[in-house]
Amino acid sequence: MAAQIQSALTILRRKQVEARTGLSRSSIYARLRLNPKRPGDYDPTFPKPVSVGAKAVGWIEAEIDAWLTAQVEKSRKAASEK
Repeated sequence: MAAQIQSALTILRRKQVEARTGLSRSSIYARLRLNPKRPGDYDPTFPKPVSVGAKAVGWIEAEIDAWLTAQVEKSRKAASEK
């Protein structure tokens, strides 16, 4: 079972996350940190990066996909309530 889970993991690099989400580099990192000057940018539901090297990070593809799905559902729910 653990072998199946590990073989399904795919790491996306920042450029791929930008392409998938439509967010810029600065927007991605703004969602990861609470900034008192811009509290609306922080999103605790945005997936955290994982270290893939000394100076490299990536995001788990399944977590990015789940976040995107949640964003679509939240958007559709808000639109139907209007």
